Amino acid sequence: MRKLVNIFMVLLFLMIALLTGWLLSALLRHPTRSIEIGMPTAFHPQITPTIYPSTMTVLEGIQSLSRLETASYHMEKVITAESGQGPLGFLFGDKLLLIAHGEVIAGVDLSDFGPNDVRTTDDGTVYIHPPAAEVFVNTLDNNRTYVYDRRTGAAGMNPQLETAARQEAEQMILQSAIEDGILDEAEKNAREVLRSFVLSLGFQHVIFVTEMPTPTPAPTVAVSPILTPAP
Repeated sequence: MRKLVNIFMVLLFLMIALLTGWLLSALLRHPTRSIEIGMPTAFHPQITPTIYPSTMTVLEGIQSLSRLETASYHMEKVITAESGQGPLGFLFGDKLLLIAHGEVIAGVDLSDFGPNDVRTTDDGTVYIHPPAAEVFVNTLDNNRTYVYDRRTGAAGMNPQLETAARQEAEQMILQSAIEDGILDEAEKNAREVLRSFVLSLGFQHVIFVTEMPTPTPAPTVAVSPILTPAP
């Protein structure tokens, strides 16, 4: 009986030795397999590229803003107008005092914004060449504009005098608005609106330019010829 036990122990030892040798041989044939299997997934980060909207998407979005009113100006002007003055003023003279209230609205017209006015890059930057600001509205508030005083000769009032006074008031209010910087304000506010719109599409930076930059060409790799020794 003891002999059988000894034989069994020898066979068990041989089996363990053979199994150990087989495992060692497998590890030697594939030395990195255990490392690859046991490596935590944190050491293999999955990089997801950021995909930005196309240039055409940005272009169509800006065009949809159409006429962008970004600055307004309100002012009161006192206008004196007269006609028929002179020796016969008592007969044909007409003089009035007009209190004029006007409004000027300025902004940018984006309906003509074209493909050459916008460019996107792979790093999330958008270059924009915005149109110049312009005056959209220059008008008097008829509810608040009135003739404060008028004196006419014996022949009565000149029917064109008030019209001329109103036209002069409009021009004076417009000139005052421009001198006070309404166009600069309209351009500044328009850029802020465009910046907010483009950033809402997911882009990282917005750069306004007066001239669109020339794209940088991709670098070329020079390949040196393989020289073979002379026989």
